[in-house]
Amino acid sequence: MLGVRIAYIVTRADPLGGVQIHIRDLAAALQAQGHTPTVITSGTGPFLDQLRAQNTPAVVLPHLTLPISPLQDLRALLEMRTVLRELRPDLIAAHSSKAGVLGRLAGRSLQIPVVFTAHGWSFTPGIPGAQAAMYRQIERLVGPSATRIITVSEFDRQLALDARIAGTDLGVTGHNGIHDTSRDLRADPAASPVRLIMVARFGAQKDHPTLLHALAGISDPPWELDLIGDGPLMNRVKSLARTLGISGRVHFLGQRTDVEQILARAQVNLLVSNWEGFPLSILEAMRAGLPVVASAVGGVDESVRDGETGYLLARGDVESLRDRITRLLSSPALRLSLGAAGRLRYEQEFLLSHSVRKTLAVYQDALGRKPAE
Repeated sequence: MLGVRIAYIVTRADPLGGVQIHIRDLAAALQAQGHTPTVITSGTGPFLDQLRAQNTPAVVLPHLTLPISPLQDLRALLEMRTVLRELRPDLIAAHSSKAGVLGRLAGRSLQIPVVFTAHGWSFTPGIPGAQAAMYRQIERLVGPSATRIITVSEFDRQLALDARIAGTDLGVTGHNGIHDTSRDLRADPAASPVRLIMVARFGAQKDHPTLLHALAGISDPPWELDLIGDGPLMNRVKSLARTLGISGRVHFLGQRTDVEQILARAQVNLLVSNWEGFPLSILEAMRAGLPVVASAVGGVDESVRDGETGYLLARGDVESLRDRITRLLSSPALRLSLGAAGRLRYEQEFLLSHSVRKTLAVYQDALGRKPAE
């Protein structure tokens, strides 16, 4: 099969979140197969450094910003069109809400097929009503501009159908996958004392307060919590930890590029959220062999199996969260069993090769090509 020239568009190069990691790994895998990806983004950060390290070309647009700003967005669209004319890609692969809107408009105006990947919709349950309504209407307007739409969970595909964003002929579920790591990066969930870990940006999407309130009620067995990430609400969460009297056991590690190593030293992974798409941080924990305790929002229950690989909880349920964490703190054997089941599920369902194969099939379909045998 001839190589495909693909223009990946993502709104920001910072922070290094699940969307950026997905694009980074997908681009590297497709390069190895003879395709030619180029990433179009804005900002600075380790995402760009990692793209350069793997020899993936990147173009930085000065006006592609996160908040909706009609003038800035128009400038970004014009910049994007200029770059796309120069690159002459066979296909545009747009990721995240802002880049998804502008990428679809640019592709339509230049008659380039566009595959839009929705990493969780901006109108998903948990997002404030007025904001959700605005984004739902925007998606309805630009939805038909996509040649194909990939949702990273079946939950999000159903949301798109219910909101009339895309019909069944456009939308397909494609769970993300991640590359495997060496055996020395596997965790030992049975070890003590227990280190808990949550990898999450400090923003409205994540629910650090519920986690801290749950942990404040657990004095025994002993625990330590590592929080990886940064964001505008970090200082507020630090203040809450001090107020609850647990600041000595909660460690704010900031944005890190050695998450795999930190996971290998942990015993339990947590993801307490208000809304999600299909979070890569859960797949990373399962890959390390960790049990996962997570909020049952978005497509989380498509990776975590309650009682089998970890525990699922209703959004904001402090008491249930405290109960599940206490169970895991009290039983090394339970941590080991759930973690092993999670590792097996990762191997069966969420390897990067699975995701690459499915994504490439969608690209080929968008280009009118049959998937390779």
